[in-house]
Amino acid sequence: MKFSDINKEYDMIVVGGGINGAGIFFEAVKKGYHVLLLEAKDFAWGTSSRSSKMVHGGLRYLKQGKFLLTKAAVKERERLLKQYPGLVNPLQFIMPVFDDYGPSRSSMKIGLSIYSFMAGEKQHKSYTKTEVMEKIPGIRKENLVSAVGFKDAQVDDARLVLRLIYEGCLLGGTALNYTKVTGIERDRKGHLAAVNVMDETSGASFEIKTKVLINATGAFAETLHPSPMKGFHIRPLRGSHLIFPKSIFPLDRVISFIHPQDLRPVFLFPWEGSVLLGTTDVDHDHDMEMEPFVTMKEAHYLMDGLNYILPNLDLSLNDCISSIAGVRPVLSKKKMAASRESREHVVWKEKGLITVTGGKLTTFRMLANDALKAAKSHLPKQTVPNSGQKIKDQPCDETCKNVSKNVRERLSGRYGSFGYQMIRQYDEQLFSPIENTKSLWAEIRYAAEHENICHLSDLLLRRVRIGLLLPEGGKKLLDRVETLCKPYLLWDNKKWNMERKAYIKLWETYYSPPKKREP
Repeated sequence: MKFSDINKEYDMIVVGGGINGAGIFFEAVKKGYHVLLLEAKDFAWGTSSRSSKMVHGGLRYLKQGKFLLTKAAVKERERLLKQYPGLVNPLQFIMPVFDDYGPSRSSMKIGLSIYSFMAGEKQHKSYTKTEVMEKIPGIRKENLVSAVGFKDAQVDDARLVLRLIYEGCLLGGTALNYTKVTGIERDRKGHLAAVNVMDETSGASFEIKTKVLINATGAFAETLHPSPMKGFHIRPLRGSHLIFPKSIFPLDRVISFIHPQDLRPVFLFPWEGSVLLGTTDVDHDHDMEMEPFVTMKEAHYLMDGLNYILPNLDLSLNDCISSIAGVRPVLSKKKMAASRESREHVVWKEKGLITVTGGKLTTFRMLANDALKAAKSHLPKQTVPNSGQKIKDQPCDETCKNVSKNVRERLSGRYGSFGYQMIRQYDEQLFSPIENTKSLWAEIRYAAEHENICHLSDLLLRRVRIGLLLPEGGKKLLDRVETLCKPYLLWDNKKWNMERKAYIKLWETYYSPPKKREP
């Protein structure tokens, strides 16, 4: 949809195109409300494309005594696994246990037994020292006692956001990226009356009437709505990851370990044909309008932890192909260590302006429902809920025989019913993987044609993830990308050249291995 096509009045406007905004948008449209979603940059530009890609059951909350939160997270994880197969997938974890530091074997067993009880089935097992050394070649043998294994899940975070947004649009909602809220208008009684917006591409702006604005802008939340809680403010915390080729250390599960420096959990995990190491938890003191990046200090912290656990792996920063950093929005008095801050979400209300911030990817639907409850008194009383018939998976026809079961599951998971559109346009060349990733060339073409691409970085860093998974951000493939996308993006040669240069500079500045740069 174009900026000029949006209506002048909506029941609700949601600001923020990350997982929380996308979840609120989708749930509100399902309830029958007339909803507009606005994102100042690209959909999933912020934290929601830069997470650890995990759908957690909330195991860490048990240690904090938050049993109800863990139970809720486990329930949401199971719901997401059932609702989005091929996008949200089960993943096994293994956590080595040492007798000189970290949690003991008995404490891990107790915690995981409670975890399994909440999931309604046993989801953990124990490994002997010998079994651990077989499953994790190169692991530190000194003081190694055993390991525990447990189940969680994994997701392409950006694709989950995009699926929620595009299915919300299919049900009647409207969503625009690169459209910024510049101000709000109130009536004489102080109630929200309208929102001022601007198209970042053209500079055009106008006023849209609404009685409800849901502010789901994450770390930017206080820009629209200063914290009403005395002493509490958004504390931006950066989480960083290093990305390596899978050939360096093939994994079929997550290795979860405790960092010897600060006893924080760190993960080495497989994702989309690569291996990720993360994450950190540090205060983000840089300009929030700039892309966050992994610092050398964070990179050394991650590598020190990995080399301590896997001293024989012989992996260094020279093997890193890219990096990515995201900023978590945490409400805080800033009186405790970053890693001890609560990740629970909060809701603020101010006469039609509803702000939600915090929370975890796994529990986005709970946050969405809390936001809609807070907004209910300002919304129309009578709505006709959308049945969801429009977004049911379409039956596979003869064309489906051209692609493997794994590819069908991947496309249907990441694109819902739209995945079958790609399959019906089957082209043998386009259904080949891009280099050693799991992404298909067909996904590049589909995104260019249908998925609101404004910049090359939108395509290569979020719609598909090859900018993170290939050396130099996939620079050597840009000629083919241009040839494939030209019929759909309709950029002239000057625009293509500008986008290429901008993308390469962006990648080198913010996504390259830390040893090569630090802005």
